Amino acid sequence: MAKPSATKSSAPARLRIRWVRSVIGYPVRVRQTMRGLGFHRLHEVIERPDTPAIRGMINKVRHLVEVTTPGMEP
Repeated sequence: MAKPSATKSSAPARLRIRWVRSVIGYPVRVRQTMRGLGFHRLHEVIERPDTPAIRGMINKVRHLVEVTTPGMEP
């Protein structure tokens, strides 16, 4: 039986994502990706865990969003 690691972080890293550009004129797949991230309206800010799946979704819509980590706000 494997021993639990004593150096696990207490919480996963988070990403703060802000929707800054409209999806009007973009393909349906882009709209579906924005909805899949959890966005409902323009200028909304959401927090998501920093996982490869979320990073891939952000990469597909990187022209529509701004990404920061909590605590990095000006």
